[in-house]
Amino acid sequence: MGSLPFTTSDLRTNTSGVRSNPTLLCTPLMGTTVDQMLIEMRKAKEIGADLVEIRLDCLRNFSPRQDLDILIKQSPLPTLVTYRPIWGGGQYEGDENKRQDALRLAMELGANYINVELEVAHEFNNSISGKKPDNFKVIVSSHNFHNTPSVEAIANLVARIQATGADIVKIATTALDISDVARVIQVTVHSQVPTIGIVMGERGLISRLLSPKYGGYLTYGALEAGAISAPGQPTAKDLLDLYNFRLIGPETKVYGIIGKPVGHSKSPLLFNAAFKKVGLDAIYVHFLVDDVNKFFDTYSTPDFGGCSCTIPHKEAATKCMDEIDPIAKKIGAINNICRRPDGRLVAFNTDYIGAISAIEDGLRELNGLIPQSESPLKGKLFVVLGAGGAGKSLAYGAKQKGARVVVANRTYERAKELADKVDGQAMTLDEIADFHPEEGMVLANTTSLGMKPKIDDTPIPKHALKHYCLAFDAIYTPKDTRLLREAKETGLAIVYGTEMLIRQGFEQYKNFTGLPAPEELFRELMSKHA
Repeated sequence: MGSLPFTTSDLRTNTSGVRSNPTLLCTPLMGTTVDQMLIEMRKAKEIGADLVEIRLDCLRNFSPRQDLDILIKQSPLPTLVTYRPIWGGGQYEGDENKRQDALRLAMELGANYINVELEVAHEFNNSISGKKPDNFKVIVSSHNFHNTPSVEAIANLVARIQATGADIVKIATTALDISDVARVIQVTVHSQVPTIGIVMGERGLISRLLSPKYGGYLTYGALEAGAISAPGQPTAKDLLDLYNFRLIGPETKVYGIIGKPVGHSKSPLLFNAAFKKVGLDAIYVHFLVDDVNKFFDTYSTPDFGGCSCTIPHKEAATKCMDEIDPIAKKIGAINNICRRPDGRLVAFNTDYIGAISAIEDGLRELNGLIPQSESPLKGKLFVVLGAGGAGKSLAYGAKQKGARVVVANRTYERAKELADKVDGQAMTLDEIADFHPEEGMVLANTTSLGMKPKIDDTPIPKHALKHYCLAFDAIYTPKDTRLLREAKETGLAIVYGTEMLIRQGFEQYKNFTGLPAPEELFRELMSKHA
């Protein structure tokens, strides 16, 4: 990390410096012909980008004067011209003088910005000295495709770039761990010159999303998912519509979901739409986290208000908490973490509330008049498949509601360990097909059997389902698992995994904000996107 500690003051952007020009959204154009690029420019404008990056190294047959004249003059948006050589991570393999001539020509023809690499910036900037148009700026960039150096090394790099006469400094490093982003943010916040600080790769995503919070000059958003110009680049549409990019500022609170993998999570969709609807100055992001300890140590300021927690961190993260809700403590797994104003981390398990309340409602619909005060799970035989984090949540939740619990797991030892904690019975998944001590049992699957891509798997044969009255599947991709389809055909009531997801989301939203969740909005979004 270098000797400079990453402090609260670094992350809490100086609020006096509310910037008059918010961070720009730049869309790279990767077309191989001028006509393609012209189409891409119009698309970028429609989406809402502020400027386009014309990547000359992507053009197949490039004739500088003719093509630049068309591209710069016909662009509906301000232009940044980049001609990236192979040695700088681009596609241009030709003569260096010709490359720099094309960039000088772009300046003469009215480009708003050009990007030149640190390695050649001194000679290039000397060559245009005294010839720069008024509204023209040179971005000098340095790309590190291997790692993210220490804070001192990055700060020294910024100083070297400034010394070339750069108008705007651009540093792009590579994230080996999400904590790497903090070092680039720290330098960006303290930079005296307009700075673009980007950490490439999926672990570096927050460097792009949070650049308006930390005063980055611009960030890049691809035209579409397949047309990224650097690893980990989000689309412009996602930046604007999913992450509410235009609403992010120095005071924006950051929430997110920590997991590995995490990119598939639909939570940012729900939370960002909810924050926007009620006017909360907050953003919810994907945090790809390898080491939870390191994550909480690095992002420990009040600006980081809390996070959801998914596989594989639900158990490991408990060790980083200052306080754990009693039921979550019993379960030994958490999925919701809130940072109190005094900095303490408090954790909850909302999975069990989401799943159990959905199952109870399913049983109420089935049996009719059970008074709300009493759980319809009371006295029921509740069979949980799987003994991981979600299995624990359901076993404890059902036990708390007065059910008799059976835990079936691939390995008997893990089933036994959990069953003992809830005074239940343990068995292996193989034994479940022939298990029917009584009729009208409740089945809850928390294994990954039937999850995308293996959608033809199921944890229990169809013939065994007739002994149950209701089946719940924690899987929500796909929504209609084979287990639930066969349960429905057998005449059981079914409860979808999406229902657990939505309801545990209500609880998390309440814990994060102190406000009731916009339930209609969550449901609407889930039905559209699940």
